[in-house]
Amino acid sequence: MMVAFAWLPHFGKSAGMLRIDTDLCHLMRVFSYEKQHRLKTKRSIHSMKKINWKSLLISLALSLGTGVLGSVLSGGGMTQYAERYRPPLSPPGWVFPVVWTVLYILMGIASYLIWESGHTGGKLSGEAASVLTLYLISLGLNLLWPILFFRSETYLLAFADLILLWISIFLIIKRFRPIHETAAKLLLPYLIWVTFAGYLNLAIALYYL
Repeated sequence: MMVAFAWLPHFGKSAGMLRIDTDLCHLMRVFSYEKQHRLKTKRSIHSMKKINWKSLLISLALSLGTGVLGSVLSGGGMTQYAERYRPPLSPPGWVFPVVWTVLYILMGIASYLIWESGHTGGKLSGEAASVLTLYLISLGLNLLWPILFFRSETYLLAFADLILLWISIFLIIKRFRPIHETAAKLLLPYLIWVTFAGYLNLAIALYYL
């Protein structure tokens, strides 16, 4: 019995040392996480300071220019919109230029992020080049829509164009995500708005059949 009790102090010391080791391991994990978090924050701040303004302005000019050119080629689209049948949930005319301006800015920023992130060793990667080519095709489909809808008044063709545009945006978002997740998220409002525009387009097309 005395021999058994003689082990207790040693057991208590061992348990205490085990608790100390566990606490030290926990503190080291916390310290390591905080250190990694600080490094990520510093990298993020550092990358924000290194904005390539030339590339950013070109990207914004490309997307906003598409919107301006589409507005010119539509031939007074907002005036025609006010005079046509307006299905349920149709917003007032002033909403469209506001929403599209915001969307074009988001599109420009997203394409800029892919352009910058896709460069490795001063050369654009094949995947980034491929998805940016798809992005340019989507801008072409975007530009074509007001011509078909407002100037030509071919509503079903305009709706078909929107379907192709929706598919291209979906694919772009899917392919943007592995390159730059934020760039992919920036295009989600664009996809939602084109979905809504598709509903309005189809309703108008069916009304005038």
